[in-house]
Amino acid sequence: MTSWTQTTFAPPIPAARKWLDGVDFPADRPLIDLSQAVPADPPPQVLQDVMAEALKSPATHLYGPVLGLSSLRETLAATWSGFYDAKVAPNQIAITAGCNQAFAACIAALCSAGDEVILPVPWYFNHKMCMDMAGVVARPIAVGAGLLPDVDQARSLITPNTKAILLISPNNPTGVEYPPALLHGFFGLAREHGLKLIIDETYRDFHSQTDPVHALLKTTDWDHTLIQLYSFSKSFRMTGHRTGAIIANAETLSEVEKYLDTITICAPTLGQIAAEWGLRNLGPWLADQRADLLTRRAAVEDSFPVLADKGWQLHGVGAYFAWVTHPFAGRAQDIAPKLVREAGVLLLPASMFMPEGDTSADRAFRIAFANVTPSNIKKVTQRLASLDWPLAGARPAS
Repeated sequence: MTSWTQTTFAPPIPAARKWLDGVDFPADRPLIDLSQAVPADPPPQVLQDVMAEALKSPATHLYGPVLGLSSLRETLAATWSGFYDAKVAPNQIAITAGCNQAFAACIAALCSAGDEVILPVPWYFNHKMCMDMAGVVARPIAVGAGLLPDVDQARSLITPNTKAILLISPNNPTGVEYPPALLHGFFGLAREHGLKLIIDETYRDFHSQTDPVHALLKTTDWDHTLIQLYSFSKSFRMTGHRTGAIIANAETLSEVEKYLDTITICAPTLGQIAAEWGLRNLGPWLADQRADLLTRRAAVEDSFPVLADKGWQLHGVGAYFAWVTHPFAGRAQDIAPKLVREAGVLLLPASMFMPEGDTSADRAFRIAFANVTPSNIKKVTQRLASLDWPLAGARPAS
C-alpha cells in the first residue's frame, strides 16, 4: 500500500543542494547560489528588538486563537483594504504557519481525494506536492507567450471534479507578473463555474507596479470566488517564524479552522507579533527593500545580453525570479550539477517545476536572484557565457 507521502516526489531544493557535496569552490570563484528565494539577512534591527521584548511576555509562549491573533487580523484587514481600495473585514482573514500551510489549509477545506485543481505549468513544486499528498489531481495548463496561462484553455479542463483554479502572481518560478485583465478573466471563469480562484500573492510586495495589481476585491461578493494567499516571510525577512495569511470568506475560513486546529493549533505567536508591528511601522523600510529587489531585477536584464549572444534566452523576469533557457546539448536537469562543478553556479532546472515526463521545458532554469548582489549577477552571466560546451543541434567533430 502506498502512503500519502509516497505519492509525491522528494523536496527539490534539498535534492539540488546534494550537488554541492564533495565540490570545492576556489577562493577566486566561490559558489553563487541561485536556487532558493529566501532572504539571507535577518529582520531589521528595530523589528528584532520588538521580538526580543515580546519574548518577555508570558502570552507569547502560549497557544493563541486558531485563526490568528485578533490584532493581526484587524491590522492586515485594514492594510489589505487600503492597498486594494476595497473593504476587507477581519473575519475574512486567517493567519497560518507560513504561506505553504495557507495553501494546504485551502486544499483541505475545498477538496476531497479525486477532486481537481487547474494550475499553470511550470508550477511551484510545493503546491504540487501538497495536492499529491491530499489525493487531489493537478490539471496543468501549459503557458504560452509571455509565460502566461490561457483562460480558454483552462475552461476546456473544467470537469465535474474541478474545485479551484490556482494562480501565482508575481509568479514562482517564472517571475512573470500576470496582467490585471488576465486575473479578471480567470476570476470570471471561476465565478461562472462556481469554482474558487486561489491567487498566491506571496511576492506582491515586490511587484513592479505600486498601484493595486488588480481590482478583484471591488467586485460584488468577491469572497464567494476569490481566495488570496499572502506571506510575511519575504517582506519582513522572517521566514523561520512561519507567518502567512488567507483572505477568503468566513464560511471557507470556518473549514480552514478545522485543519489549522488539527495541524498546528495556531501560527507561532512571535511571528504574528512581528508581522503586525511590521505592517504598522515598516512601510518605508519595505519600500526600500522593494526598490533594492527591482535593482537586482534590472541587473539581470542589463547583464543578460552577454548570455543572449551565446544563445541563452530570457523568457521572464520579475519579483525574485527569472526563467531562462540554455543553448547547450542536453537537458537542464543533467546540466545543473555540471554547472555547480564547472561554473560554481547552483540553479534549479525546469524539471523540478513540471509534470513528470513533460519535456516542453527541458532546457529551462529558474534563477532566484533576490539574494544575489548586482555585481554577482554580472559574475553569473560572465561565468555562464564563458562555458564552451557542445551546443544543441551542433554536429559532432569528425
